[in-house]
Amino acid sequence: MLLVDPNVPEDRQSAVIQEVESMISAGGEVVASQDWGSRRLAFEIDHRADAGYHLFQFNGDNALLERLRHSLRITDGVLRFRIIRLKAGTPPPEPPREAASRPRREEEGEGRVAARAAADAPADAEDAPA
Repeated sequence: MLLVDPNVPEDRQSAVIQEVESMISAGGEVVASQDWGSRRLAFEIDHRADAGYHLFQFNGDNALLERLRHSLRITDGVLRFRIIRLKAGTPPPEPPREAASRPRREEEGEGRVAARAAADAPADAEDAPA
């Protein structure tokens, strides 16, 4: 999984993806390559809330993995990457489903603040126990 910085120019983003794909092809075999598009991160990385996700599934040896790790650590435009070894016979991944539309955290927070303020409001004299 490769997370690409969405703030770099489009041509640099595509160049990073092409470099990774050519590096994998030179030392192994690309089984699947999927562009998952830009998505919100679970937490900010380098003060960025979004990233471009790109999934590669490939076959290669340990030397390829070391070259890939070294290259991705120093490549500008790469926020994060994760290389995971899959068991033999693992099917190619399915394309991602569209993310459900969620309200932004700021909007959610405003609702909680209003609800909390209403709960903390003093009770009317009629509702107070005698």
